[in-house]
Amino acid sequence: MDKSNDSQRIWTQQARCFLLAAALAGSAVALGAFQAHGLQGFLERYGLTSDVVAKRLGQFEVGVRYHFYHALALAAFAPLPLIFWTRPFRLAVSLLAVGTVIFSGSLYLLVLLNVPILGAVTPLGGVLQISGWIVAGLSVLQLSLGRK
Repeated sequence: MDKSNDSQRIWTQQARCFLLAAALAGSAVALGAFQAHGLQGFLERYGLTSDVVAKRLGQFEVGVRYHFYHALALAAFAPLPLIFWTRPFRLAVSLLAVGTVIFSGSLYLLVLLNVPILGAVTPLGGVLQISGWIVAGLSVLQLSLGRK
């Protein structure tokens, strides 16, 4: 296999990972700003009790926190040396990204639409995130044992 083509393919994976991280981080900042400056009023206009508003603000904050944590992790993964970009590692990146969208997205929708049943979807995103971290760890372990 031509090393320049392999390097280009890997660079593309790294660039995609960083672009994904940038999109996730930017959206996390925007949603965090909305939480800080407009969400409470938005929820109060629904006519929700102060207890429910407080609960929804907490749920939204958890979504933003995990959203941003995983955006930062993906940004840290992007510049890793080419040796890390194995098929299992790319799977881990995908699991983390999709898990973040499902985990945080379900919390955002639960809060913004005031549909508590959407909380049932949140654990699926969490399982995908956990799986992504496990696969990432196993892929590095596999590399350390000299297997690809």
